Amino acid sequence: MAFEPPRRLVKALGEAAPGGDDWLAKLPEAAERAVALRGSTVERVQVPGGRGSLVILVRLADGTPAVLKLAPDRARPESERAALAHWDGLGAVRLLEPAGTEGVLLLERLHPDVSVRSLPEAKSMLEAAGTLRRLWVEPPSDHVFETVAERTGRQAEAMRAGADAEAVPLVDAALSVRAELLASPSRAHLLHGTFRQSKVLAGERSPWLAVGPDPVVGECAFDLARLVRDRVEDLIASPSGGSTTRRRIKRLAESLDLDQERLRGWTLFRAVESGVRARRVGRPRDAELLLEFAAWL
Repeated sequence: MAFEPPRRLVKALGEAAPGGDDWLAKLPEAAERAVALRGSTVERVQVPGGRGSLVILVRLADGTPAVLKLAPDRARPESERAALAHWDGLGAVRLLEPAGTEGVLLLERLHPDVSVRSLPEAKSMLEAAGTLRRLWVEPPSDHVFETVAERTGRQAEAMRAGADAEAVPLVDAALSVRAELLASPSRAHLLHGTFRQSKVLAGERSPWLAVGPDPVVGECAFDLARLVRDRVEDLIASPSGGSTTRRRIKRLAESLDLDQERLRGWTLFRAVESGVRARRVGRPRDAELLLEFAAWL
């Protein structure tokens, strides 16, 4: 079978590595090798798939439905493997192969076309937040995961370098709130790192399970912040988008027993960081939405 990467993946990797690399060129051969090594049968490549990996639906030799996920080093697949192993199926997709070829994950099959976004907005937020809560566990004592301070430090440098005149006030506000939050740290947990509604899929052993973590260790409000802006297009289109966002922050913070101001602060930082990055890689419409959203905070 020819393993042609979905357009979405090609575009996203082009944004992440505009100079190009050889991972995409080697991907068809790597996928063939991963399938053959496990004696599995390919059903299909998941389309549109993710922005950082090729997802292949397979059946193992014993008929078990599974997923093969191939990702480049910059997507930190080995960090994902370590987090999934630590969670061991609690709130997240189960890793079927604790050790394997670098950059290749064998995962339990969920329902790839059914995410929590299929539910009405209020219900989807409730289910997503409940799933996220189960992931917040103590990290392994010898963990090598990136910390929130380290990740946001890298992002802060890129924000300073990439902000145009229009975005500078928001960048200054985001960097200021980051400094305040890190100066008074909250208890650290293992976090999903890139959590949103589309990262929660329907399963068999549990109604909803998280997929695709980019794990990081830090306070829970950082992890919840990305969920606050889910369906941002709808929020921006609504005349009450600003008040709806503030109510969402309040309800999510209360439902998960988090400090509302810390959640607002990390929501601001993450929205501005994403907006500046979107503008830098040539996605002006996304940048406009994200920075307008951030201005409400």
